[in-house]
Amino acid sequence: MLNFTFQNPTKILFGQGQIAAIAREIPREQRVLITYGGGSIKQNGVYDQVLAALKGRAVWEFAGIEPNPTYETLMNAVRIVRDQNIDFLLAVGGGSVIDGTKFIAAAVPFQGEPWDILAKHAPIQSALPLGAVLTLPATGSEMNGGSVVTRRATQDKLAFIHPLVYPRFAVLDPTVTFTLPPRQIGNGVVDAYTHIMEQYLTYPVNAPVQDRFAEGLLLTLIEEGPKALTAPEDYDVRANIMWCATLALNGLIGAGVPGDWATHMIGHEITALHGLDHAQTLAIILPSVMTVKREPKRAKLLQYAERIWGLTAGSEDERINAAIAKTREFFEQMGVPTYLRDYGIGADAVPALLAQLERHKMTALGEHQDIDLAASRRILELSVAA
Repeated sequence: MLNFTFQNPTKILFGQGQIAAIAREIPREQRVLITYGGGSIKQNGVYDQVLAALKGRAVWEFAGIEPNPTYETLMNAVRIVRDQNIDFLLAVGGGSVIDGTKFIAAAVPFQGEPWDILAKHAPIQSALPLGAVLTLPATGSEMNGGSVVTRRATQDKLAFIHPLVYPRFAVLDPTVTFTLPPRQIGNGVVDAYTHIMEQYLTYPVNAPVQDRFAEGLLLTLIEEGPKALTAPEDYDVRANIMWCATLALNGLIGAGVPGDWATHMIGHEITALHGLDHAQTLAIILPSVMTVKREPKRAKLLQYAERIWGLTAGSEDERINAAIAKTREFFEQMGVPTYLRDYGIGADAVPALLAQLERHKMTALGEHQDIDLAASRRILELSVAA
């Protein structure tokens, strides 16, 4: 096991009716900005519950944060926060809303051009406090310090991580997910599954606690994910998926083990240039990464094949091939197609994607930093069609 430091300051308020508990978490004298996306929270009752919990406080709203939050939109919120002297942010939505709100929190007190936080990894000295009410389990953003933001003008999709933007608290009420459309259910499961894989499918470091934890989360998603599509109002199914998605990226299973974030980095470029959902890009890229990097990942691929899919017969290569196929089948079962061609994107898109990776210095990806542009080309070409 590798050396690590682990700390997670986010308080989790889990279960039905927990939105009311935010009244105890935000001091009454604070001026609060509620951030959200397209307005679905006004149809499913979440908005009314949040306002009821914030009764007696000065409250502002900022709507319209996109599924891939854009710098241009978020800077409008930054101006409101500065003008109104707002001192607490409450993100109500999925990972994109929470990611965007983290950027707002860091950008408000930032001296200089806030895009530098992402583009130049400029140091963050302070950030506004924020909380989250999660409506779409997927990214784990409700319990981590990471954020991904897109700049529409330049087609950049970049990330930053900082301990100051961990939410102070996060409400996880599974009932608010009952009205999610199938596409978002499938996306959420695929996103969480890929997060786990990127911290699990690397190379052995004698970390059985992390391995078994990750395997338990993967098996839970495989068992519960399809049920969420057929029984969308099953509380227990929704609760298990919601908690799985949070645990997938709250830092715990990645502590003391190597990580491989190549799937995410390549996927970000697909979203930036072609507008695909984040999870769709992960479903496309992960099986190709598993295929192209099968040799350095061989030991963990065989462990994955046996422990997750029960594959013990045949040669090593046959078991690895079967495990990759099973992964792709699971994503398809969740309603998320796994080839670029499924989204109308052909091989002619590969050069521009590679140019983006080069421009963003994503030329040494993976747990061994051995996914260079040539390897990324093979991954992308393999991702075009079966």
